[in-house]
Formats: sequence, structure tokens, C-alpha cells
Amino acid sequence: MWKGVLKFGGVEVGVKLYSALENKSVSFRLLSREHREPVRQVLLDQESGDFIQYGAAGRGFVQGDAIVALSGDELASLEPEPSRVIEVRSFVAPELLDARWFERPYWLGPDSGEEGWHALAAALERTQKVGLARWVMRKKEYVGGLRSYRGYPMLVTMRNREEVLLLDATDLRDDTGVKERELAMAAQLIAMMEGRFEPGSYADEYRERVLDLVERKKRGKTVKLPEPEEVAPVTDLAAALERSLAQEEARA
Repeated sequence: MWKGVLKFGGVEVGVKLYSALENKSVSFRLLSREHREPVRQVLLDQESGDFIQYGAAGRGFVQGDAIVALSGDELASLEPEPSRVIEVRSFVAPELLDARWFERPYWLGPDSGEEGWHALAAALERTQKVGLARWVMRKKEYVGGLRSYRGYPMLVTMRNREEVLLLDATDLRDDTGVKERELAMAAQLIAMMEGRFEPGSYADEYRERVLDLVERKKRGKTVKLPEPEEVAPVTDLAAALERSLAQEEARA
């Protein structure tokens, strides 16, 4: 989907970027409820109520009562300089980066000079370090982590500092209110539920239900909607843990 040059120190390696994800979400169209025909969205002037052609609309930044109009040329002048370089600026231990920072993974394959790519793959696998990189792709600047996955280089885009909320921004509290008996039962329950990660067990069930509903309606079948279940809140944590332990023991 994109190719460039990976640089770290004085080394340059030609690489290709392959998406490691595939969007499988279900998309919908807006329909007229009366005629069941697709409808389209239009732009409307809030003051006059007149329709506006897309080409006649501009962009602006609204902050409180202030509206600042921005031209296409002004916004284009702020875009990063086009580049095909993925610059690795440093390498860090993987434990310094937790899951909050990572966003979208890409496979990194060889483009030219496969010897350099193989050396990179082997070095990442041996050291298990994460390279912190910056690059520009399709008029957008990215930061990311270069790491090894089963011997293959993977480049994962990372969130910017402004997007990651620290614990100090929450109202989370410590565990001073946890009773030892409840803690022991919770730890026992976690140990009993330990298993392997099976990706096939985590399909998009909502997507499957939507596609099944569409197929049944296409065949003219009457669809009966299920009644929503009410979930009672847990008022006795110890009793709930005891029930869960008994259920896990029976299942085992």
C-alpha cells in the first residue's frame, strides 16, 4: 500500500508497507422510510436555509463565538513535506510502551536489497527492542514503533501525547477497600479461568447478527426482536465470587 526507505543511524533499507488489518465493519445507507429509497446528505446554510454546493463550502475553526475561516491553500501550506523516509530516532525496551500508545499495525516487507531487510528483521528479533520512528504517508505525519513479530518486522502507528490520558485525569482509586477474602477468591477465579488466546473465538458477533438479519429479511422471513435482558447489579461481591467459583468448578 506504500513504500519508502527505513533509516536508522547510517543504514538505509528499502521497504514496503502492507496493512495488517482488514476493515470488516458493516456499512449502512440512509433510506427514506416511506419509499425505501436511498437518500443523500446535503449542505445547508444555517442562516438562510439555502442549499450549498460542496465546491462552494470552505473550512473553518469554531471556538466559542469565534469562527476563523481557513482557505484550502492555507491548510495545504501546513501539511508536512512529502517524504518516503521512515526515520527511526531511537530504540527503547518494549516494557516502556504499554497498549495505550499503539494504534494500527503494518507489515514491513523488503522493497529493494533484501539482504538489508533480512538483517533488520534478525536484529529486531534478537534484541527485542522497539524503534521509535516518524514518517509522512499520504499528507499525514505518523509516529510509530518498529518491532519484531515472530521474526518479521512490524511497524505500528502510535497515538500522540495529546491523545493519551494519564491516570491522574481519572477518578480511579486505590485498592484500600478490598477485603482479603474477596481478593483471594477473585485471584482463585482468575487462575481457574486461565486459558489460551484463540483468535477465532473473538469474531465480530454484531456483524454476524446483522448479516444474518439481512439474509432472513431478503428471504421474506418475519423477524421477531428479542426482549432485552435486565442485569441485576452486584450487591454482595463475596456471594457473587462464590457462585462464579462454583460454576467454574462445575465447568471444569
